[in-house]
Amino acid sequence: IIGAGLFVDNEVGAATATGTGEEVIRIAGTHTVVEMMRAGHSPEEACRIAIERVSKSPNPKIKDIQVGFLAINKHGEWGSYSLQKGFNFAVCAPKTDNQLIDSKHFW
Repeated sequence: IIGAGLFVDNEVGAATATGTGEEVIRIAGTHTVVEMMRAGHSPEEACRIAIERVSKSPNPKIKDIQVGFLAINKHGEWGSYSLQKGFNFAVCAPKTDNQLIDSKHFW
C-alpha cells in the first residue's frame, strides 16, 4: 500500500516497512518516514520517529508485535528502526563490504 508499506519521493528519498501492516497503515508509516526526512531528519531518525508513533497504538498487544522501517535519502544515506529487537537488514554498497546490520529498536 503506497504511503504505508512503500513510499518514494525523488526529491527526498524512499522508505519501506515490514511487520504488522495494520499498525503501519494506521500512521501512513512510510509516508511519515519520508516526510520526516524532508523535514531534515536522517533516515534513522525518521524511522525512529515513525516507530515512536507506532508504539503509541491503542492496540493492547503492541508490545508483542514487530514493525520495522528502512529508509534511504537522495544522498544515499540509509537507516532503520524497529519496535522489537531482532530486525536486521543487509547493505551492499560500492567500495564497502556487504553488511548485515541489526536495527536499533524501541523496546
